[in-house]
Amino acid sequence: MADLVGPRLYSCCNCRNHVALHDDVISKAFQGRNGRAFLFSHAMNITVGPKEDRQLMTGLHTVADVYCCDCCVVLGWKYERAYEETQKYKEGKFILEKSKIVKENW
Repeated sequence: MADLVGPRLYSCCNCRNHVALHDDVISKAFQGRNGRAFLFSHAMNITVGPKEDRQLMTGLHTVADVYCCDCCVVLGWKYERAYEETQKYKEGKFILEKSKIVKENW
């Protein structure tokens, strides 16, 4: 009997806590603090830190770092506000750094 495989997802690289579904990837062409990053429409099992204004490559944004809720590793950030009209689509979305997540069920 074949094993049932659940949805493809991403987990925290430190503790394997599930943090995002592959179906929620919007783009894999983003830059994080430490290299490539993915833009997700949703994230789970995370804690959102305090909001702060940060100058990013695409302009000024209000962001909040996101942490794994189990081991507290910083995984990326959440876009709270974009000040430039062309960047508004990022509001409410999550950046997870490729180096901080691992694939599960692939």
